[in-house]
Amino acid sequence: MAKFKTALEQKFSSDYLLGTIPYAPKLSSPRVREIVQQLDAEVLYGHNRLDNLAVNYAIAAMQLEHAVTRLKENTLVITPGDRSDIILGLLQAHQSVKYPHLAGILLSGDLQPPEPIRKLIDGLYDPLPILSLSVDTYETSELLKQVKTSLVVRNYTPLTEKVDRDKITLSIQLFDESIDLSKLEQQIKTIKAKGITPKMFTYNLLQQAKSQKQHIVLPEAKEVRILQAAAFMIERELVNITLLGNIAKIEQIIKQNNIALNLSQLQIIDPATAENFESYADQLYQLRKHKGLTLEVAREYMLDVSYFGTMMVYLGDADGMVSGAVHTTQHTLRPALQFIKTKPDCSIVSSVFFMCLEDRVLVYGDCAVNPNPNAEQLAEIAISSADTATAFGIEPKVALLSYSSGSSGQGEEVEKVRNATAIAKTRRPDLKIEGPIQYDAAVDLTVGSQKMPNSQVAGQASVLIFPELNTGNNTYKAVQRETGALAIGPVLQGLKKPVNDLSRGCTVDDIINTIAITAIQTQRS
Repeated sequence: MAKFKTALEQKFSSDYLLGTIPYAPKLSSPRVREIVQQLDAEVLYGHNRLDNLAVNYAIAAMQLEHAVTRLKENTLVITPGDRSDIILGLLQAHQSVKYPHLAGILLSGDLQPPEPIRKLIDGLYDPLPILSLSVDTYETSELLKQVKTSLVVRNYTPLTEKVDRDKITLSIQLFDESIDLSKLEQQIKTIKAKGITPKMFTYNLLQQAKSQKQHIVLPEAKEVRILQAAAFMIERELVNITLLGNIAKIEQIIKQNNIALNLSQLQIIDPATAENFESYADQLYQLRKHKGLTLEVAREYMLDVSYFGTMMVYLGDADGMVSGAVHTTQHTLRPALQFIKTKPDCSIVSSVFFMCLEDRVLVYGDCAVNPNPNAEQLAEIAISSADTATAFGIEPKVALLSYSSGSSGQGEEVEKVRNATAIAKTRRPDLKIEGPIQYDAAVDLTVGSQKMPNSQVAGQASVLIFPELNTGNNTYKAVQRETGALAIGPVLQGLKKPVNDLSRGCTVDDIINTIAITAIQTQRS
């Protein structure tokens, strides 16, 4: 029996055991919001900070000078509600760069700070969560042991739930680092997938970016979402990052917003004090003096983070740039158009959105840059979009859209699309291109086979090219809102070096995806 057991263990260890995922305290640690919900605690302050992670618990009953020396990162500190000295000291320690970030303060004994102390806390900018329970300190500590955590935080608002993206991301990271993926691939390689799903696509983005780390400059370092995205990318070693801005101000924002960003792992440049400021300004002057630019004005431009970041990319001091969370599209793209300029085989800069539907990813172009392209430009947009699709693992089947399919329709606009299709086919006979074609015939196999039965694209298009900006922009937004699709973009194409623009309403996930896309573009540029 013992020999049989040993043989069985060897069999599983050699053929089936893929690895061991280590214990991660963050995954079992609750959010402050979960503590509030499960203990029915009263939130006195810090309603905007309830997503703080409570990794450690501590009881502060000793004098302040001793209590602060025992603080750890992401600690929820329990103290009686009448210990004003401890409460104020903890708030100050949390603000200090010399002490760890705290998750919050839990006041016990159904006691609250006196009015002068509450008035002081009321005047703080975005204070820590301060909770109150009616039971004593010992019972409070016992109740905390019973708090459970989940990847879905329920009752995030009275009507909705919130997925804990950070914990899910950490779970995936631990899986990637701990499991023998090549052995897993061997075990599941017989499973066949049709196309590429949104989850596969976004996962592949990060893996592809990590495969050959690039250097991305982020000019908007005073924006919280940018810093949160930078923290994500740095922690997972996906790209190298340079932030533009004043380091003291950036440190303050990171501290105030409890962002887990280690500044020693990236570069921070303040354009106003940068050692290469003068050389950058002179370079801009040389590039634009034929347009009447003076050296003095070039220096003023170079104080602008968009110009400074773009010059870093132009001179090879960074591989790509992502901006637009705060600045307008024009502000972000103007310097790129002025001196990075287009590739030799491109006459225009265009854009695509990756539309991540429930069961597939489509490429929409151009929905953000060119208002009314002519036939030549439309053909170029189709070719650039097909190449972008290929670069990101999507087989390009290109549909140039119109209000008519095939040869049935007449009119100036449909003729433009027909001419563009002919030009694109001539320039790239290797691509599967169809047009003019209606949207339903392009994406629905039943409709496509009826309207264009001999087409290699009809019913199975993966790249959809809109005839002008009005149609494209409204269509992508309609599809996004009505289907819940994830729209990643705009992704710019045609520039010699990658610069990508964000929406000012972008989420942290949008920024992460755009940084990854920019990194992949630099790998291929």
